[in-house]
Amino acid sequence: MADADPIGFAATEFERALQRNIKGMGYWASPAPVLGASAKDEILSRGPMRVYHYQPRADEVYRVPVLLVMATTNRGYIFDMVPGQSLVEFLLDRGYDVFMLDWEAPRAEDRALDLEAYALDFVGAAVAKVKETTGEEDVSLLGYCFGGVLSLIWSAIAGQGLKNLATFTTPVDFSGMPLFQAWADKRFFDVDRMVDTLGMAPAEYLYTAFDMLRPGARLAGNYKLLDNMWNDEFVKSHRMFDRWSSDMLPLAGEYFRETTKKLMWDNALFEGRLEVGGRRVNLGEIAVPFLHVTAEHDHIVPEAASAPLIDMVGSEDKEAIVLKGGHVSLVAGGNAIKRLWPAIDKWLGVRST
Repeated sequence: MADADPIGFAATEFERALQRNIKGMGYWASPAPVLGASAKDEILSRGPMRVYHYQPRADEVYRVPVLLVMATTNRGYIFDMVPGQSLVEFLLDRGYDVFMLDWEAPRAEDRALDLEAYALDFVGAAVAKVKETTGEEDVSLLGYCFGGVLSLIWSAIAGQGLKNLATFTTPVDFSGMPLFQAWADKRFFDVDRMVDTLGMAPAEYLYTAFDMLRPGARLAGNYKLLDNMWNDEFVKSHRMFDRWSSDMLPLAGEYFRETTKKLMWDNALFEGRLEVGGRRVNLGEIAVPFLHVTAEHDHIVPEAASAPLIDMVGSEDKEAIVLKGGHVSLVAGGNAIKRLWPAIDKWLGVRST
């Protein structure tokens, strides 16, 4: 471009440099974007659990409601960023009755909450509330990352009224997450001492663990932001995703202790030895239609950790999809709008009547 039209190229670069300076000064003074603003009602609150019911946007609604289950380390507004970039809005517009199981930071009195509390009590209570609110006996669960793990455990042990189950970027073979394995190595990481001392897995600790998966990514992202400060759409997208990824939640101590020992150390879910609430978790017991979506470039839950899940679930009607994108871009942003969201609608629509 510079060789073809050096004057035009110089003018464009000068204008962008000017805009970088002007908009860069306003960037730090402007408020953070408002995320998760779709109209909703809180219908259940217990400990760190929140269940929301989104207000309909379509005249005709599918019979079977949809419950989104968020990962316990982050807040659920990744599903509902801003108008036009909201999975919740997309599903509502296509006639789904949408609910979400979301999380707040656990308090000191929540330190004893364990895997049973999260997978059986909280997920079970959320499903029961959805059924009570809608008057329907069937519910579809869509679980993201560790929200998918909780959905799988509940579905395998309880599963009352489960119509469909879908998981996105969900790990099952924790030996396939080598960096997390290294940082949680039982020879060096004293999880008992941490939990007994703090009562929680602090948000700062979890944030650092995720950040270290790609230690140069945040610095590179900031340089990219500076270079693109002239581009309003780029800046808007950066601020949304940066705010969400930084908004990490602490985890209740016993829950973190149990998931570290049973899943990360013993890989008990993958090997069929996991017990929750005194019952063995056998994913082969899941018989409802099942969709498993993995991201081609997922650096948090690599393919080795997630791919085996499709063969472990006992459903006859099951499908595995690998889509372009990373752990976050699979579910939110331009990539998700083009790939995951239409795939969900196509799969779920024919199974929601």
